Amino acid sequence: MKNLNAIGLDKTKSKNLAEKLNELLANYSIFYQNTRGYHWNIKGEKFFELHVKFEELYDDLVVKIDEVAERILTLGHAPNHRYSDYRKMSQIAESTEVSDGVHAVADILNSFRIIITLQRELMSLADDAGDEGTSALMSDYVRAQEKLVWMYSAFMGR
Repeated sequence: MKNLNAIGLDKTKSKNLAEKLNELLANYSIFYQNTRGYHWNIKGEKFFELHVKFEELYDDLVVKIDEVAERILTLGHAPNHRYSDYRKMSQIAESTEVSDGVHAVADILNSFRIIITLQRELMSLADDAGDEGTSALMSDYVRAQEKLVWMYSAFMGR
């Protein structure tokens, strides 16, 4: 029992999960800020359509950021909170081109590829740790995001 955390999971496996969740948190945080930039700065003929879609996306991302941070706390660890740490840990880069809709959607699709891959890794780690809570959370995210990938890909004509 000494090697179990407060929710009955192995402490070492929980630590590994928390580290991977912090990596996901970093990626989500950069993705969120990029999406805010697209929303604020989008220009062109698809402005009205994309402005709304980007707002929907960043509203969803901020909820996920909070849920991931709370999951890290539930596992008995601390979520990172500094953008300097996020920039070091994130595979998603800060976007510098935020006014072109096609470029923004391409960046969003790339960000989803990275996020979904991390979440699948987390599901595997969670399954190995017997952590149904993390696994279910990631599964819900992946299912919804795969649909968004399909929709953004359709916008791009892919």
